[in-house]
This record gives sequence, C-alpha cells and structure tokens, in this order.
Amino acid sequence: MSQSPPPSPSPQEEAPTTPQDAPEAQGQAQPPLLRQIAESSALIGVLAVVTAMIVGSLLILIADDQVRTTAGYFLARPTDMLSASGTALAEAYTSLLRGSLIDWRAASATRMIRPLTETLTNATPLILAGLGMSVAFRAGLFNIGGQGQIIVGAITGAYVGIIWDLPVGLHLLAAMIGAALGGLIWGGIAGVLRARTGASEVIVTIMLNSVAGYLLAQILTLDAFIGEGNANPKSLYLSEAAHYPLLAGSAFRLHAGFLVALAAAVGVWWLMERSAIGFQFRATGLNPAAARTAGMDVPRVTVLVMMVSGALCGLAATAPLLGTQKYLGLSVAGTIGFDAITVALLGRSTPLGTVLAGLLFGALSAGGTTMQAATGTPIDIVLVLQSTIVLFIAAPPLVRAIYRLPAQGSWMRARRSPAPATAQEA
Repeated sequence: MSQSPPPSPSPQEEAPTTPQDAPEAQGQAQPPLLRQIAESSALIGVLAVVTAMIVGSLLILIADDQVRTTAGYFLARPTDMLSASGTALAEAYTSLLRGSLIDWRAASATRMIRPLTETLTNATPLILAGLGMSVAFRAGLFNIGGQGQIIVGAITGAYVGIIWDLPVGLHLLAAMIGAALGGLIWGGIAGVLRARTGASEVIVTIMLNSVAGYLLAQILTLDAFIGEGNANPKSLYLSEAAHYPLLAGSAFRLHAGFLVALAAAVGVWWLMERSAIGFQFRATGLNPAAARTAGMDVPRVTVLVMMVSGALCGLAATAPLLGTQKYLGLSVAGTIGFDAITVALLGRSTPLGTVLAGLLFGALSAGGTTMQAATGTPIDIVLVLQSTIVLFIAAPPLVRAIYRLPAQGSWMRARRSPAPATAQEA
C-alpha cells in the first residue's frame, strides 16, 4: 500500500530564523538610545530645574537696578543692557555657588569649605523627610502630613533628650527612636483612618498638621519642657549625651545626622526593591484591586506605609533637634515637611533621586543667603526657584511641549500600531 509523500514545507518553514536575525529582532523591540533619553522621566526632572533657573534669571534681571536703568535706553545703546544683564547674572550665580559649594574668595580654609558643610546640613532633614514621602508616593498614597509628623517626632525626641538620663550613645539612640516613634504614631493615625473608614489621607494629614502645631504650642507651656518660671516658648536644651556628634569639628555645623540620612536612603532602597513587604507596597500603589486579588491585605499595607512614612519624617526632626538647634521651639519643623514633598517629586520617589534632590535644595537654601548678601538679590527668588521646579515637575506634558520632546512610550506605541494599507494591498 503506497503512502502519500509528506507535504512540502511552506516558504516560511523553509526560511527559519537564523541566530543572526535574533539580535536584530530584539534590537527593534527597544527604542534607540537618544529616543530612550528623550522619553525618560529623569530628563523631565533635569529640564524642570533648567527651566526654573531660566525663570529665576529673568527675575534676577528684573530686580537689578542697573539692568532696569539700562533698559530705559535699550534701543539707543543695547550693549549697555546686555553687559549689565551678564554682570548681574554672573554675580548672582557666582555668589550662589560660593554660598553652597566652596567660597574661593575666603581668607581661610575653614571659611572656604563651610558652604559645602552648610549644604549637607540643610539637606539632611530634607532627605529624611523626602524618603518618607517617596515611600508613600510609591504606594499610591499622598502624605501631606510630613510637617505634623516632624513636629510630633520633635516632641517625643525632645522628651527623651530632656527628661531621660542615659549614657552617651545610648541617649542619642533613644532620642532618635523616640522621634521616629512619634512620627510613626502620627502617620499611623492617618493610615488607620484610610484603611478602616476610607477617609482621604490628604485631608486627614492636612488636619493632623494643624493639630500637631497646636499640640507643640501647648507642650511649650509645660514646666517639664521649658522649666519652672519660664514663659518663653522654648524648651530646655537637650542633654549633651543626646546630641549628634559633629563630623568636621566645632567650626562647622555638619553632624552625624547626614550619615543617618544616607543610611536611611540605603534602607529605603532595600525595603522597596528587595523586601517582600516593599513589593506589596509597590503592588498596592500600582493597582490596589490586583494586589487584593493576589491575596495581599491592602488595608494592612496602607497602615504600614503611613507608619513607615511617618517614622522617616519623625526621624527628620532629629536633624534640627539633635544636630543644630538642640532645643524644641515653635519653628523646629520650619518648612521641612512641605519642602520634602518637592524633594520626593523631583527625585521621582527613588532613594538616589531623593538624596540628589535634597542636596540641590540644601544648596539653594545655603547659597541663597550669600547671594542676597553679595548682590542684594531678594532671597525670595530662591523660593520662586523651588516653587517653579514643583510647577514643572507636576506638569511633565508642559515640559515636553516646551522642549518638543516625545511622550513617554510613544516609540513603542508607534511600533505596535498597524501600518496603513498601501494602494497595492487595497
């Protein structure tokens, strides 16, 4: 009985994919390097800072008397205004660098490197609080209560530093833990309300900021904090055993809190990228419904996120409390809690980005004073720079439109879209 011959292979089967074709196919699946850079979110952060510097430059020119004077006869002698503008910008940004990095005009080595130490000192609480905000952001929660968590952390840390009597080293550690626990509890309140009742963490944390502020004012009327017979709203100085040790000697304010901030950044990286609970944080932030379907306890994760975020903000209070001021006052938190939101946004809620953003804002804070003293430029321009950075960071499409950058993922979408039919195919 004869057998039919096997079917001949199709043209597609006769031309199998060769090993040389695989890399080409894989290469087509990824956009070119320049396209990846143009679509990246990191470039948006850099351009946001650049755009803010351009806006700040315009404000510096407007505020300069010589520039305004030469602008009055610009059409007659345009070079005068251009020269005055260049001089004003050069002096302003030169003084900003001298006040934030290194003062090459200083008479001594100590004064020469002091600006850098001031930048690191100012950046310490911003990094710690920014890390707290970034944990919440990546988990899909918007923690606006950093200010209140810092205040409560400062209260509990000050209590340990003033009331307790412990050996050197142990007292510092206890004060740090006390500050972190204060922020943890204050952040946990918002987390529990969010998880159990569905209350918006934005509204709850804003309200808790006000509660914490009034609580601090009341605390600073107690004899246990301010001493007997004292009506000044300023606490006693913390025990010297609870102070952060200085890193560069008594001539500088830089303290070991900066090392704590760097260690916290490493810890947050490990938590979010290498731990199981960090995976649950990220999964809940990306899609709570999918996380719940996968068996994750979303309410529990919500509470834990706010507690971790609050603990980091509470730890940020130790920078002024144990490092620079060494006492509890009404201005102990300053604007750290609100600036930390900007730091986390600029750093794209990543530990490395948050550290770099904190250093940038620390440099602006340290250099702004020198810029004002050297050139008479209003220090409010530094605040405008920070606010403008927030504006552009919060509106990536605006930055892409200004610089004509492609939208993120547009290359891959264009590759996946079907090609239009040609006349011959029709």
